[in-house]
Amino acid sequence: MIIGVLSLEFRLEGNNSLKGKRKIVSSLKTRARNKFNVSISEVDAQDSHEKIVLAVVTVANLTNKVESRLAKVLGMLEDTVPAELVSVETEVFSNTD
Repeated sequence: MIIGVLSLEFRLEGNNSLKGKRKIVSSLKTRARNKFNVSISEVDAQDSHEKIVLAVVTVANLTNKVESRLAKVLGMLEDTVPAELVSVETEVFSNTD
């Protein structure tokens, strides 16, 4: 079993409310789940209206499938989020028992 985790941080410019941020985050989460069948959650900075921190997790039987899916999710989020991408981290874990 191969587990992949994609951690992303975005900076929202000109957003003045948590309600506006939550609308963006909710839309992104729904779109990623529906298109790529991944788990996605806002994992930090929930009380900040100018910062979005997301984690995306996927599981597959091959490392290249996990890496490919996470790369596609990253591409979609970069194209969709009306914010500056500040940081990206990808981790892949293997359970070879």
